Amino acid sequence: MTTYMAKPDEVDKNWYVVDAKDKTLGRMASRIATILRGKHKPEYTPHVDTGDFVIVVNADKIKLTGNKWEQKVHYKHSRYPGGLKTMTYGDLKKKNPEEIVKHAVKGMVPTNTLGEKMMKKLKIYAGPDHPHQAQQPEELEV
Repeated sequence: MTTYMAKPDEVDKNWYVVDAKDKTLGRMASRIATILRGKHKPEYTPHVDTGDFVIVVNADKIKLTGNKWEQKVHYKHSRYPGGLKTMTYGDLKKKNPEEIVKHAVKGMVPTNTLGEKMMKKLKIYAGPDHPHQAQQPEELEV
């Protein structure tokens, strides 16, 4: 018996929408990363992008436990000497709430070109509206 290996042109891509309102960041991000990688499908193949598209709405209403809004720090470096920028998650939520979800999910996908392809399938919006109605996304409960 041979092992089944999915081919990139055989994979069906579905669209899912996740409402991030009052969802805990880490639990939601791990579920999204599983969908992006395709591990929820029986034809999952590690070296092929078998995952689906995920749309996250209401990213500005995400929930963090404890005092993480004031204590957790987001680091960003420009790759120039002295180019480190730090910002608390509370300030980041005011400035760019999509970056919080993107940063959490990015740490849970592979750090290679396959992971970059997976991250391109993640669409994040701060408000409740998104421009992907034509794809007919399904509601995903996290």
